[in-house]
Amino acid sequence: MSAAALTREGGEDAFRRLFRFYRQRDVSNLQGVLDFSVPGAQVFRSQLSISSVSDQDAYRAGLQPVSQWKAYGLNGYPGFIFISNPFLPGCQRHWVKQCLKLYPQKPNVCNLDLHMAPEKTIDLWGQSKEQLRRKGSSKWEPRSLLEKLRWVTLGYHYNWDTKYTANHHTPFPSDLAFLSEQVAAACGFRGFQAQAGILNYYHFDSSLGIHADESELDHSRPLLSFSFGQSSIFLLGGRKREEAPTAMFMHSGDIMVMSGFSRLLYHAVPRVLPNPEGTSLPSCLDQPASSDLPVGSVIEHSSDEDWQVCAKYLQSSRINMTIRQVLAEGQKFPEESGTNRKGQAPSEDSHQQENSRAKRHKPTTDS
Repeated sequence: MSAAALTREGGEDAFRRLFRFYRQRDVSNLQGVLDFSVPGAQVFRSQLSISSVSDQDAYRAGLQPVSQWKAYGLNGYPGFIFISNPFLPGCQRHWVKQCLKLYPQKPNVCNLDLHMAPEKTIDLWGQSKEQLRRKGSSKWEPRSLLEKLRWVTLGYHYNWDTKYTANHHTPFPSDLAFLSEQVAAACGFRGFQAQAGILNYYHFDSSLGIHADESELDHSRPLLSFSFGQSSIFLLGGRKREEAPTAMFMHSGDIMVMSGFSRLLYHAVPRVLPNPEGTSLPSCLDQPASSDLPVGSVIEHSSDEDWQVCAKYLQSSRINMTIRQVLAEGQKFPEESGTNRKGQAPSEDSHQQENSRAKRHKPTTDS
């Protein structure tokens, strides 16, 4: 049965049926998946707030001037904005390196903390780089610790049982906050505060289950999603799981903004795919950042040695950063009663990802 036929069926399990359809390893017909590089009838150009972000601030964040961005909306999804790779040449490399080398460091939290001693997870990059650099193509080779990384939380650390709490917070990375503020401002959300982030690390056998991001106390601010590396299919549904989702591709450098009506919609990632160019890495990652970065740029040049490790990792992987504002200006967490609810993340061995909202942020890998 085709994806279109499954969509027409509707009914109680409409989202789950399409999730499983695209999750199949042998799906070759992807004609029903929207590709924003070739916009169709359902897609329209989105107007951005060009004056809200100076060209200089865009450059400092590693972005093209907002006037050059290609931003789209989807009929039936008010508040959803898709931005096709607005990054300057080479600047995606900075964010990839940060997600692999810096952001997994303590005091940030990752899935490996659940079953490894603290001293074993202090420097995942240092313990993995040589193994990754030498890695061949055999799937039987042992995985490095970086390849076992599934998620990292930043700022207010999301907890799959207790959600967000005031006492489980560490400083949010300043470079990522600056990037997020520029993207939010360009989409009409000046004053956005990047307070929490969840980084998801996917491989070709990974998926992200059906969920809605509703744990933040302030839903008036957007959810920002950045993708790097290999491509994926993203499913965007409705406020109820009975509503069939729209499937779309996300490629390296693409950004999605979910706001307003779309802020609380169900969504999922059923599948990670090789980039459509047929090369080991998408061409947008080929060249390093310019040597002439502006004063105050948050972008750092990656050494050739570091990029070799990142490139090897990305040959079979995708990294996604989701950034959100948890509290409105002046808002506080409600008083907590009972025991200390300092967060711990869930285990990663659930294979019922499309049924579990409590485990919604974990990329699940088939074993």
